[in-house]
Amino acid sequence: MTIATEKQVYTPEEYLKLEKESTDKHEYRDGEIILMTGGTTNHNRLVLDFCTYLNLALMEQNSEVFAGDVRLWIPRYREYTYPDVMIVQEQPIYQLPGTTTITNPSLIVEVLSKSTKARDRGDKFRYYRSISEFKEYILIDQYNILVEHFVKTIEGKWVLTEYETKEAVLKLESVQFEITLQELYKRINFSESEQEETV
Repeated sequence: MTIATEKQVYTPEEYLKLEKESTDKHEYRDGEIILMTGGTTNHNRLVLDFCTYLNLALMEQNSEVFAGDVRLWIPRYREYTYPDVMIVQEQPIYQLPGTTTITNPSLIVEVLSKSTKARDRGDKFRYYRSISEFKEYILIDQYNILVEHFVKTIEGKWVLTEYETKEAVLKLESVQFEITLQELYKRINFSESEQEETV
């Protein structure tokens, strides 16, 4: 079953009911339901590999990694979305009932696609910044070696560091973790992403 979106405006409750019954994933944007289409194999590789490295590093750090199927609720902007990767420190705070939607990620990772990169850098990042626990944002390019790393300072400013070489080391601030871009991109064939881009 997929969600039929003839209706123009949905309540969050209507969205959650429809999403529970749907075979596809959808975002909810202040009344509008948006179908999430499939990604490339390189997109999937980057998400899975980053999660694998993170999981191994965070096992002893009282932090937890979530990927793909865990939903995020952003109350200020009335948005439900499915970030590629999230880290929660301490314990997840759920939007009840159930344990399918969290509200308190400290770090979010998005792998960029041609159709989502503008929103990931723009509105979505602005919406994420309304989450009080959120303090680190990572954007991974699947077409070139490029990682954009945003960190929230004590003063509340967001500082960007870009990494563009295989030798560069991405070091997180909110948890103890670092990875070279050589490791992150080792399974990526850039020509594949150009050929199979579907999102």
